[in-house]
Amino acid sequence: MSALEAWRRQKDEFMRRPDSPLPAEERLRFTGLRYFPANQALALDLDLDTNVPHDPITMETSDSRQRTYRRAGRITFTVDGQAALLNVYEDDHGYFLPFRDATGGKESYPAGRYLEPDMVNGTLHVDFNYAYNPYCAYSERYSCPLPPAENWLPVPIRAGEMKFKD
Repeated sequence: MSALEAWRRQKDEFMRRPDSPLPAEERLRFTGLRYFPANQALALDLDLDTNVPHDPITMETSDSRQRTYRRAGRITFTVDGQAALLNVYEDDHGYFLPFRDATGGKESYPAGRYLEPDMVNGTLHVDFNYAYNPYCAYSERYSCPLPPAENWLPVPIRAGEMKFKD
């Protein structure tokens, strides 16, 4: 079993637990999350361009609150031959990469998905196969940061977690 398959299995096991974001009635019917097929072309080691404004950025949340992050830098890459740029943020917990892409609302959660990339040997490891839905995709009782407009991609990221429900 690959590391990705193990991660997905652990996530499904967590979603069945009472402390998961799924409401009790959803957990009773839960058969597993849906994922795009693994896509090695979207497992990237990228330079983090730190030549960006590092002033705080306030993100709106799913329940109209606000959360503050700091821009750590930006990454550039290509998806199916198209250039893409995303800002990477950070807080006390590390790097945070919220994004919305062209699959939003159709194949993936409309409000966007998250990644928590790691710095490995001086490059940022960004594996979109691990992109996941925020807890507010499962229940309105959660407050989730919404990807700012600067992190809305016109290209599809067909990797990671798909929409929970149609």
